[in-house]
Amino acid sequence: MAAINQLCDEKNLPKEVVIDTVKAALRAAYRKDYGNREQNVDVDLDDKSGNITVYLLKEVVKKVDPEVKELQITVAEAKKYLKEPKVGDQVKIDVTPIGYGRIAAQSAKQVIIQRLQEAEREIMYQTFKDRENELLNALVHRVERNQVYVDLDKVTAVLTPDQQIPGERYFGVQRIKIYLDKVIKTTKGPQLLISRTHPNLVKKLLELEIPEIKAGLVELKAIARAPGVRCKIAVASTDAKVDPIGSCVGQKGVRVQNVTEELNGERVDVIQWYEDHEKFIEAALSPAKIFRIKINKDIRRASIYVNTDQRPLAIGKQGQNVRLASQLTGYELDILDVKDLPAGQEVSVGGEEGGAPVTPSVPKEHVIKIENLEGLPKELVEKLAGANLTDVEQLKGLSVSDIASIEGIDAESAKMVVDAVKKVK
Repeated sequence: MAAINQLCDEKNLPKEVVIDTVKAALRAAYRKDYGNREQNVDVDLDDKSGNITVYLLKEVVKKVDPEVKELQITVAEAKKYLKEPKVGDQVKIDVTPIGYGRIAAQSAKQVIIQRLQEAEREIMYQTFKDRENELLNALVHRVERNQVYVDLDKVTAVLTPDQQIPGERYFGVQRIKIYLDKVIKTTKGPQLLISRTHPNLVKKLLELEIPEIKAGLVELKAIARAPGVRCKIAVASTDAKVDPIGSCVGQKGVRVQNVTEELNGERVDVIQWYEDHEKFIEAALSPAKIFRIKINKDIRRASIYVNTDQRPLAIGKQGQNVRLASQLTGYELDILDVKDLPAGQEVSVGGEEGGAPVTPSVPKEHVIKIENLEGLPKELVEKLAGANLTDVEQLKGLSVSDIASIEGIDAESAKMVVDAVKKVK
């Protein structure tokens, strides 16, 4: 009984299921060592003492049928077990053996293992089938090569390499949050498809951190994600009094920072969602400033014209910014230079005439590299170069917030860059 209680606790199985399994195993073992398959065998297991009694069940009849003699007993023979037996009564004959043989014990063991595995799988399926699309707390059990085994309410699931955040390291007893995508039945039992890279993981984390989203005051319209690196989310407010971006970012960015920490430092950009496709594309490409947008709604493609200094920001490191903006808006985005505009169409997004000025081409001999700016640390220069910003001319016109939006650069460093650019004549 102590072993049964321990098994119930470890495997999260109901005690009745385990006891029924043990009874079935003992019945099978008895038939193998002492009886035969035709017999009707019952097992009584006392919960308190742990004593086991094996009974042979027979029906009282006037005359025993030779074909089912193992299941029947005459009235005369039944008097050994009952005071006044009647036809139709059931007799329980105590046939408890002193001990089981090696083969019977092995047979019982196999029955127990098989039945408990089946029961465990069914309970696992029943537990998680209604929890699809949920955020779950998981405890890392062990890491074998590139497979991460996690415990979910005493159930072990596997986080496969393609569902792990690139660059994230896992270790035993680490607590992480995972997204349960699907529960599917396989020949080997139910399988939990869990993920750390699914876009809905960000959605569920935001719902957890931001009460306005949970209450429905702020709505998540779209999510685009490069796991472990960057994520863009488009939000809109259902209440005119609620600022959707402010609600998501929180005071001093604390709300979005909590999400970033849970995602192994993945940067989360919150942008305003617009029904107007042009405005939405412009917002999605931030922090770059857009000069003009040409949209072809039929093929879901847009040409984005930007000034020369804004092009690196629009494209982003390794094309990351434009790729995420494309996923977010559902448009294929082509980043083009303002000089590629047809003659007479030099009109910016902001107005009919005199929009954002086109940056004039600068002769090569007058190009000033950012490493030549006074007072900029080498690490800061490298971060700017990582965003394809290598010339001072590209930095002109960028605000502190624009530069602070570059990965790895805070507001203080961004101000240092702006001040250094202003000193250049």
